[in-house]
Amino acid sequence: MYVTEQLGQFTAAIATRTLPPDVVHHAKRALVDWYGALLAGYPMEPTTMVEKALAQELDQGKARLALGRPAATRAAALINGTASHTAEVDDIFREAIYHPGAPTFSAAMAVGQAVGASGDDFLRASIAGYETSTRIGRTMGRAHYQHWHNTGTVGTFGAATAAASLLRLDARQSANALAVAATFAAGLQQAFKMDSLAKPLHSGRAAEAGVTAALMAQQGVTGSLDVFEGEVGLGQSMSDGPDWSHAFDDLGSVFNINAMTFKNHTCCGHTFAPIDGALELQKRHAIRAEDIDSIRIATYSPALAVAGNMQPRTASEARFSIAYVVATALLHGSVRLAAFSQERLDSPVIRALMERVQLEVEPQLDAAFPRQRAAQVRITLRDGQTFAMLQPTRKGDPDMPLSDEELNEKFREFALPVIGQPRSDELIAALWSIDQSANLDPLAR
Repeated sequence: MYVTEQLGQFTAAIATRTLPPDVVHHAKRALVDWYGALLAGYPMEPTTMVEKALAQELDQGKARLALGRPAATRAAALINGTASHTAEVDDIFREAIYHPGAPTFSAAMAVGQAVGASGDDFLRASIAGYETSTRIGRTMGRAHYQHWHNTGTVGTFGAATAAASLLRLDARQSANALAVAATFAAGLQQAFKMDSLAKPLHSGRAAEAGVTAALMAQQGVTGSLDVFEGEVGLGQSMSDGPDWSHAFDDLGSVFNINAMTFKNHTCCGHTFAPIDGALELQKRHAIRAEDIDSIRIATYSPALAVAGNMQPRTASEARFSIAYVVATALLHGSVRLAAFSQERLDSPVIRALMERVQLEVEPQLDAAFPRQRAAQVRITLRDGQTFAMLQPTRKGDPDMPLSDEELNEKFREFALPVIGQPRSDELIAALWSIDQSANLDPLAR
């Protein structure tokens, strides 16, 4: 079978298969995390701009935006997909260098609301989207990430899978949904090499494109079923010709949704190991930021390629600056939304500490990427004392996970300023019990 056919069979069967309790629980963890990211990014640019741009597709249809505004299905997927990637707090599957939640859940919620799906159907479809897309991303590998933004490309397949499941497409239709989605997959890394509002649009467009592909497949539109492994297909044109023969051997037996990274900082995930290492050294040795002479960070090369900006001037650029986030972490103790306020961006104290940060590639850590995201951090004080450590993983990675309560706290941090205490409490309860709900009404009203 072609890749699309293998994945089409899995997608068509997810609605009736028995799912292990731990998979359901981890899916709820991912849902809570996604909804917090959705609310965090909803009031921010470019989400507000996209909502205005799509005004003609709003106040109609059965789908809903984050605060309950009615929307056409595809518009809801696009806007919510954009919002949930805007604040840079959405989840990561590190082996695929990919944020699955924003495109997958955004597509699933839009279609689920449109068709009146139950909470169980919604959760199953989302799980399917995670499982197909993470394996596609893992197989496309590091070569794909050299130029492409995986959340825009790979995310299209998570969205298409989730939508196909909720539309009750059969195996053949689901395969065609993925084949059509492949022709829509896009998102260039150049979009966030300088100040730009385009990066969150990759997730929104992936959600909308996946929904579109599934709706078209429902009506009989077909695609090239060999689009992944064909001689000019996705693997050849957007990667280095990866081997697909065993890419899905564990599909349905191992669930990648159980191995998600949930962000503990509101910035690019490539900066996390440096942040965590710097904060740990500060804690261990009672380091005062004003006593630091230099900070040396050695890590894997894509971290420097994506987040090596030494002179960020805007919030968007600062989220992709190891020097900035490490400096603000050492001065303020964390990197949350306040880290990217104009006051912080203009802070001469932060800027002075940034000047003492040195970045370099460490070959062994580079070889371990993307499976491992590590950094060596060395801080030298003005009196000559030097403290160093290897930060082998990131707080929030599956081998150093956030607890359920930490996820709840993260959700509340983002939700309270947007929807207030009563609605936050109501919503978080609804998210944890979504598989028991007859519909998705509790999630957006």
